[in-house]
Amino acid sequence: MRVGRDARIRDAAAARSAARREAHLRSAGLSDRAALASASWQAGLLVPRLFLFRHAKSSWKDPGQADHDRPLAGRGRRAAKAVARHLREERIEPELVLCSTARRARETLERVEPALGVADVWFEPALYGASAGALLERLHDVPDHVGSVMLIGHNPGLQELALELAHTGPELHELAAKFPTAALATLELPDWRAIRPGTADLVGFVRPRDLIP
Repeated sequence: MRVGRDARIRDAAAARSAARREAHLRSAGLSDRAALASASWQAGLLVPRLFLFRHAKSSWKDPGQADHDRPLAGRGRRAAKAVARHLREERIEPELVLCSTARRARETLERVEPALGVADVWFEPALYGASAGALLERLHDVPDHVGSVMLIGHNPGLQELALELAHTGPELHELAAKFPTAALATLELPDWRAIRPGTADLVGFVRPRDLIP
């Protein structure tokens, strides 16, 4: 019963997000774009996109502080600001954001959220320290009509998930070498329930050093 109820709640939230997004586009004079996107989804012309976003650099000033409660460091705040600028410039607006409840993840989201448009945001405790396998299981539950998801979480799970899913991409070698804090990997993949190892394409990988002069 619990699983079915959670699925219904997620579906309802995703539907509300889609409705808000459509209203946002219409108010911005982009109703034609919204109609085109809707038609494209129905025709299968667009593929889902997954944005894997590692939280920004956290502070270790208080050695007695619980890991879950560590805030962003100054360097992390600057990196998150740079990523927010990148999101605006590239018009990256995921429909759904799944965020770890760790303080450093929430503070990262706070600094980029204004650039995300009308994304629906879910804070999920299970994402804190989640393995690649657990993250993949969570993505399998994303409703089919959701076109893009941003997952804000932690290593090693995020990096391992990206490497497990991606089978092509010019930046795959760099991602394998290191997935630093505040890095953003973009993958194109089949529908959410069909995600399996090797079924995604890595189409973007941006690190703070690429964005901050």
